Amino acid sequence: MANSSIDPGMQLATFGSGCFWCTEAIFQNLDGVKKVESGYMGGHVKNPTYKEVCSGLTGHAEVIQVTYDPGEISYEELLEIFWKTHDPTTLNRQGADVGTQYRSAIFYHNDVQKTLAENYKSQLTGAQAFDQPIVTEITPASVFYKAEDYHQNYYNLNGNAPYCAYVIQPKVEKFRKVFKEKLKN
Repeated sequence: MANSSIDPGMQLATFGSGCFWCTEAIFQNLDGVKKVESGYMGGHVKNPTYKEVCSGLTGHAEVIQVTYDPGEISYEELLEIFWKTHDPTTLNRQGADVGTQYRSAIFYHNDVQKTLAENYKSQLTGAQAFDQPIVTEITPASVFYKAEDYHQNYYNLNGNAPYCAYVIQPKVEKFRKVFKEKLKN
């Protein structure tokens, strides 16, 4: 399903940082985030399926599209969480997940987001925050295709599954410790 409208006063942020199950589980916890949807962006095939995206042939990245209230959480705060919860130095890879669909990407929705994302990346590069060069792409948002229903809210619905228990849960626990002041009550 392609882009849908959002409530007045809300804004969108779209990030690719590896497996969307992991990223969704983190951003759902943030105060000010109203909705997180897993999906696909940045490819050349209309209405791609998960199987097609996993083939690496559609050009899409697994992404999350975040609907947030900028009065409660800023885009800058979302960027901070994006940069600190994945490895932006590995090209087309996050952990054991390998392929262009797992690339590090920021899909900006307006010029302000573009400027903020580019400035943050420049600051990290200038500060040599990572041992390797940052490979995160910063590109305009294109059509968002919502992933199949079984991918939505995945961690919360499948927390006992091995991937959730061994990969997502430790990442979420670390995130909750580091960003406890930004969590929903």
